[in-house]
Formats: sequence, C-alpha cells, structure tokens
Amino acid sequence: MHIEQIILEKGSALGLKMEMEHAPLLVIRAGKGFVMCGYLNMEIADKLGDVAVRVTGVRSFDHVLDAKAMDVSKAAGKLGITIGMTAKEALNKMF
Repeated sequence: MHIEQIILEKGSALGLKMEMEHAPLLVIRAGKGFVMCGYLNMEIADKLGDVAVRVTGVRSFDHVLDAKAMDVSKAAGKLGITIGMTAKEALNKMF
C-alpha cells in the first residue's frame, strides 16, 4: 500500500493507493470526507452518512484530483458538493 500526503488549498489530505489485480484502489481522505475510486460503493457511504465522492477511470492521485465526480453522497451534497465538480474542488469543501 502506498500512502501519500496531498496538499490542497484548504488543508492536507491523505492518499491511499493499493494495487489490485487490474486497477488500483484509490482513496483520498480529507477532514470531513473522502473521494473514492469506482471500486467502492456509494450506497454504503450513504447508508453510513459519510461525505463521499466517487470518481472513475483513475489510476493515480493526480488522476483522482482532476476527475469529475460521478456520484456524491447525500452528506456531500449538504456541503455543496455536486456531480461534475472535480475531486480537488470537492476535497477542498471537506475541510
């Protein structure tokens, strides 16, 4: 597993990357929530009340930051995070 500190405008996030069989599993965790790759399940994030954003087609932290949100949890929506927003914009709203 690769762990990396990711410096953003509004704070420091933690990137987690695990190489899987065909694509990496990626998560970037900010103060109030996280951005996840397509491996992870938005239904569960909603059920748990997490602030979560899902992006797809990513292979690195830079790809995640530039990717547009495909799904956002209800809790993320309450912070003003919307589908189509970049993950970087969403993460900055999570501090």
